[in-house]
Amino acid sequence: MILSENKKYLEYLLPGINDYFYNKLKLKPHPDKVFIKTLSSGVDFLGWVNFSDHRVLRAKTTNRMLKKIKCNSNTETINSYLGLLKHGNTYKIKGEI
Repeated sequence: MILSENKKYLEYLLPGINDYFYNKLKLKPHPDKVFIKTLSSGVDFLGWVNFSDHRVLRAKTTNRMLKKIKCNSNTETINSYLGLLKHGNTYKIKGEI
């Protein structure tokens, strides 16, 4: 992840990054997974969407979690997910559990 206030600078860096990945690491970045976004739209990372002042659980992660709880609602599973939910703004999701 590279952060900058200048979109043109980020666009300038992309070819060099792609060359480095290919020539030094023998990797080819997936074209659908390299993008330039604004910070106000959040940074999607490890199941969370991170904003400058808060974090919310990704919708897909929320749906998967609620589905698993519906299938397996034992105490250990619920406590595990409640522990995960402590790390973000998840008041509404906790209410659904």
